[in-house]
Amino acid sequence: MLKRSSEWLLPVLGVLFFVVVWHFSALQVKTSLGSLPGPVQTAEQFVLLVEDHLKEGEKEQAFYERQEVRNAKKLAADPDANIKVRAYTGKATFFDQIVTSLVTVACGFILASVIAIPLGLVLGLNHKLYMAFNPIIQLLKPVSPLAWLPLVTMVVSASYVTKDPLVAKSFLNSMLTVTLCSLWPTLINTAVGVTNVDKDLVNVSRVLRLSYWQHIRTIVLPSAIPMIFTGLRLSIGIAWMVLIAAEMLAQNPGLGKFVWDEFQNGSAASLSRIMVAVVMIGFIGLMLDRLMLMIQKRVSWDKQQVLR
Repeated sequence: MLKRSSEWLLPVLGVLFFVVVWHFSALQVKTSLGSLPGPVQTAEQFVLLVEDHLKEGEKEQAFYERQEVRNAKKLAADPDANIKVRAYTGKATFFDQIVTSLVTVACGFILASVIAIPLGLVLGLNHKLYMAFNPIIQLLKPVSPLAWLPLVTMVVSASYVTKDPLVAKSFLNSMLTVTLCSLWPTLINTAVGVTNVDKDLVNVSRVLRLSYWQHIRTIVLPSAIPMIFTGLRLSIGIAWMVLIAAEMLAQNPGLGKFVWDEFQNGSAASLSRIMVAVVMIGFIGLMLDRLMLMIQKRVSWDKQQVLR
């Protein structure tokens, strides 16, 4: 009972401690727009952003309702009338920007994982290949998203030319930048996990004369899962961090653009809105990490393993 209580009580105490330190520290930091927002001001601004989102939703609903009424009248007057439904073009709210960023980071992370895990398995199983490709990996791994983004933007602009694009170029730019920056931890950890498979298990595979794919499925993958998920958790954190930076730099839709717009706005509420975005970015990053941890617990064969 005491152990279960500590599992939620200690994190709550840690958060309360952080909030208290934040409150008193914020009072000491002065800017051109006043004191740094504390927890109370940030919470108040969050409520206002929720209200703005609800109001914008009501405007959107009213817009489509007016169209529906107008189109119904046209059809009543002329059953063969050409009816058009125009998309609502109102401003994207704070929560719309969150959804945009989540979709982008999910696509970039999934693409990075699809590339990194198979490649990591191949490199981990073949020492010579690993030695050949390791210098390239170490060369590309530290490249900043600020360096990748202009290159990605130019390549996408030159190659993705269509009158009816499936997705916006801004989405591709952000997604590919996320992919290029976040695949390396998963790639390296997968390769290391495969290399460190217990030699006794490898010998059992040989004795049983397992095929190449059976060896990977029954021996390599289960043994490498802890290292693979360590890489995935690092990658999802990097992906989320890179995305915010890419959106700020390229002014692509998302939370990064929201922060930059508020910074440029410079109103009295801007600091509080930026602080709301900072807290939300951190909270979403925490939730993404917990999601990966939950998936790891589900797929790991060792249910007794302590995962944090």
